[in-house]
Amino acid sequence: MASNFTCAMFETPQAVLKGARHMAAVEISSEPSIRKHVRGIYLENAVLSTCPTPDGNVAIDSFHQFAGVKWLREKPISCFEDAQWLLIQKAEEEKLLSVTFKLQGDPMKRLVSECNDHYLSFGVSKSAQLWNEQRSLILEDALNNFLLPSMEKEGRALLTSKAKNWLLWEYGKSLWDKVSVGPYQRKDGDIATDEEVAPRVMACCWGPGKPATTFVMLDSSGEVLDVLYTGSLTLRSQSINDQQHKKKNQQRVLKFMTDHQPHVVVLGAVNLSCTRLKDDIYEIIFKMVEENPRDVGHEMDELSIVYGDESLPRLYENSRISSDQLPGQSGIVKRAVALGRYLQNPLAMVATLCGPGREILSWKLNLHENFLTPDERYAMIEQVMVDVTNQVGLDVNLAISHEWLFAPLQFISGLGPRKAASLQRSLVRAGAIFIRKDLLNHGIGKKVFVNAVGFLRVRRSGLAAASSQFIDLLDDTRIHPESYTLAQEMAKDIYEQDNGDANDDDDAMEMAIEHVRDRPALLKGLDLDAYLGDKRKFKDTDKREFYNKKETFKDIKRELIQGFQDWRKQYKEPSQDEEFYMISGETEDTLAEGRIVQATVRRAQGPKAICVLESGLTGMLNKEDYADDWRDIPELSDRLHEGDILTCKIKSIQKNRYQVFLVCRESEMRSNRYELVRNLDKFYHEDRSSMQTEQEKARKEKELAKKHFKPRMIVHPRFQNITADEAIEFLSDKDPGESIIRPSSRGPSYLTLALKIYDGVYAHKDIVEGGKEHKDITSLLRIGKTLKIGEDTFEDLDEVMDRYVDPLVAHLKAMLNYRKFRRGNKAEVDELLRIEKSEYPMRIVYAFGISHEHPGTFILTYIRSTNPHHEYVGLYPKGFKFRKRMFEDIDRLVAYFQRHIDDPLHESAPSIRSVAAMVPMRSPATGASSIASGWGGSSNAGSWRGQSFDRDRSLAGSRTGRHDYKNGGSREANHGGVPKPYGGRGNGRSSFNSSRVNSNSNSNSNDKQDTGYDSRGWDSNSKGNDEGWGRFPGAKVQNSPGRDAFSGAWGTAGSSGGGSWGGRGASGSGTGGWGHGV
Repeated sequence: MASNFTCAMFETPQAVLKGARHMAAVEISSEPSIRKHVRGIYLENAVLSTCPTPDGNVAIDSFHQFAGVKWLREKPISCFEDAQWLLIQKAEEEKLLSVTFKLQGDPMKRLVSECNDHYLSFGVSKSAQLWNEQRSLILEDALNNFLLPSMEKEGRALLTSKAKNWLLWEYGKSLWDKVSVGPYQRKDGDIATDEEVAPRVMACCWGPGKPATTFVMLDSSGEVLDVLYTGSLTLRSQSINDQQHKKKNQQRVLKFMTDHQPHVVVLGAVNLSCTRLKDDIYEIIFKMVEENPRDVGHEMDELSIVYGDESLPRLYENSRISSDQLPGQSGIVKRAVALGRYLQNPLAMVATLCGPGREILSWKLNLHENFLTPDERYAMIEQVMVDVTNQVGLDVNLAISHEWLFAPLQFISGLGPRKAASLQRSLVRAGAIFIRKDLLNHGIGKKVFVNAVGFLRVRRSGLAAASSQFIDLLDDTRIHPESYTLAQEMAKDIYEQDNGDANDDDDAMEMAIEHVRDRPALLKGLDLDAYLGDKRKFKDTDKREFYNKKETFKDIKRELIQGFQDWRKQYKEPSQDEEFYMISGETEDTLAEGRIVQATVRRAQGPKAICVLESGLTGMLNKEDYADDWRDIPELSDRLHEGDILTCKIKSIQKNRYQVFLVCRESEMRSNRYELVRNLDKFYHEDRSSMQTEQEKARKEKELAKKHFKPRMIVHPRFQNITADEAIEFLSDKDPGESIIRPSSRGPSYLTLALKIYDGVYAHKDIVEGGKEHKDITSLLRIGKTLKIGEDTFEDLDEVMDRYVDPLVAHLKAMLNYRKFRRGNKAEVDELLRIEKSEYPMRIVYAFGISHEHPGTFILTYIRSTNPHHEYVGLYPKGFKFRKRMFEDIDRLVAYFQRHIDDPLHESAPSIRSVAAMVPMRSPATGASSIASGWGGSSNAGSWRGQSFDRDRSLAGSRTGRHDYKNGGSREANHGGVPKPYGGRGNGRSSFNSSRVNSNSNSNSNDKQDTGYDSRGWDSNSKGNDEGWGRFPGAKVQNSPGRDAFSGAWGTAGSSGGGSWGGRGASGSGTGGWGHGV
């Protein structure tokens, strides 16, 4: 049958059948009822498994955020309840985990069986069997290629939605825990006219000196009363002068506290200095109570100092609203104000940052909140803030007098940012309101009024406190005006029952309400069911109507007992754990036993060393925890010195003392004892054998892709423990002349100075360290007592920067800014000069350019008649080297060049064959050149190794690489300043050079002054013969008329291995100062 439908698109019956099966499978997979059935089975029974990729095996350790999802085995997707899927999804995107969905076992068999039952024929004929074969293939195609992949996409989307909803809920719960906290409660002994008046707060923010430690005094309304700056309060110096300054500042704080009598002191917890500051403040309080008891109010008898989290105050400090509310105040004062206000009114302080700038989104509330978009998070913030604000209510008159208290108004039901802003402006103009109905006169409609009025308090506060105007007591309750009659009826009935006096006028109603408010016991003893069931009280009203309002009566009863009772949880001082994490800046995830940290040695005393972690915590390292052979170590101070950087594991944590115990024994560092101590998913099953295989594979790949180096214990602004590739990446966006010092791949006795010459051109200079004890690994990892670059010796890295790098960079920038400097590679500069020559044919045109093949060297290109000629200019700290002469500045070099352009040099050039034979193949690694220059490719000490990323350098020489001789084209005349070849050998080319070149060379015939690059420059240490071109692999002579280019042309030189940087650089020797060819 299929043969009847063959065509150009389906040429064979098999193709026809395949196309028909495909269309049938598409139709089946698109059937809604089938998709619904498969979806139900899939979402209920599909399982998910994860395993790490090679990169994941290396990156994901026991404390990585993906550690808990690294090895999940067949976890049903219906069991995902938290944000675990979001972590899996992110790890998959970062190619750290591979994720598989499967529907297997009985559910898959059942699904296939059900499909077969409904789609296959029950016939037994041969034709029926043939059709069933096709139908089976159709079902297989529909399930495996359409339905199950589609269900996997739906499953992923469902997991994402479910996880985000859970995460949103957790995010909202975290915010709720922070904003649904009541203000700080004053001590029971405090005498206050109003229980709801907030405490007077003295807020303190520690400062390092600029800015100074700052005290801000806030009144009970959160307004700034006074500010005090103290610069030397936490000094630990024993000098007489510093102690006098400290004592003076203590006296100033003492007077500050005596004058303002705070109820509480809140201290921002940012670092360990705050613990000392807290002790200093307690000392001041003790002196104040002891020396001046008459000046100290009873509120200060038990004055508390509490720690406060500065994360929210710092957001306020940098927000726009802080500048509007506290104009002219410094940042640290704004921070202190926010710190104190948060203690007085957390809700209003948080709402302050919910303005148009949405600064609240920067408040870290959940570890995984980055999986949520800002809009999703802000929607949850609004939801939480609306719930809390309407639960607490807003004191309108108090907010009129203190602007910052108006912040929650936008979250009152029925309002929003715009209506709230308009209502606020109108209320501020009025100064006060005395009845809720007056709100209708302030620009809000009746509907908005009905929605919002139950949450707005009108009481004697703010400016209204001084007024004698009548204020309805019900306006200071959550009772809605539409239920005022019910409240009045209940109060009147209770009043009548208590006093036996019945009166229905307004004064009597007010008296009844005041009577029950003053006697809450009368309401507490009221049986609401009996009250509503008394038909005599409702003779004019249907009893059911009152029973329908039973819940309203319950609320009325509660509000009459205490209006706007605060249902928020009471403020509690931070626990010891909370204080520890606030002060250290760490969390339970970032600081845990077994976590690897870096510690800097501060002092080594006998058998122990005192270190400091990056967070400022003190680390204690005992001798037995330092090394496995600790018994062979007399004193730990023999191995460790101040400034040494150690990689350790956290052994234990003492939170009360803000210190950790460290261990750095090799056996302990390799141990898995602390791995995965957290609660694991029950579907977590680690495949150890597979993991070890993958880790070994990943390790080898990493070693091939990234050069290994040992981190050094060196502290210097210009030093970083990074590889050559990472150094180039670090310098890539910096300006030319920027540098970094890094560990050398040659071993712990070397450092490497990486310098950016130009965009895409970098050079690496070896620094040889001396004065080390090679048997002591600690001594090897510290910086040497002497540093040597070529023949120059330095005492430390500062001297290297001052005497070597800074003058070198100055000359580099002088060249880059020179009027005759041209951008581009050699070919592009040649073309520019040809154009200039065509415009000025009688002039000898010239220009300087960057040598991309020899980083650290410049090319002087000039055209006398037709062809460009090239000579090299070396870059040195003392200036520029050209034709074996050193010039302090470029103008003198140019003047010499113009006077001596025709001077010949007396070296003889090698034959083309000998030059070409010396050119190795290019390394497959990008950006390397084996042509040595002043920055050299030699592996000898003091050599430079360059790297260039110029896009066209491989073409430059092949286009213009012709031999340049002046005396009749003779190869023997080394004219035009071809440099004497450099004598040193790279480690990777020693056998090659010795066999091809050195057979006739005299190693003593070349002194270092004749190389064109002396040892103090950017060259290798010369030990070879000047005349031996083999000392300069890849060298060539260019631009001789009538000669063809050869394989030694620019860009064809490659890597030779051992002497190159990063495994891909140049090997060989340094070139001469200048020449037609290199």
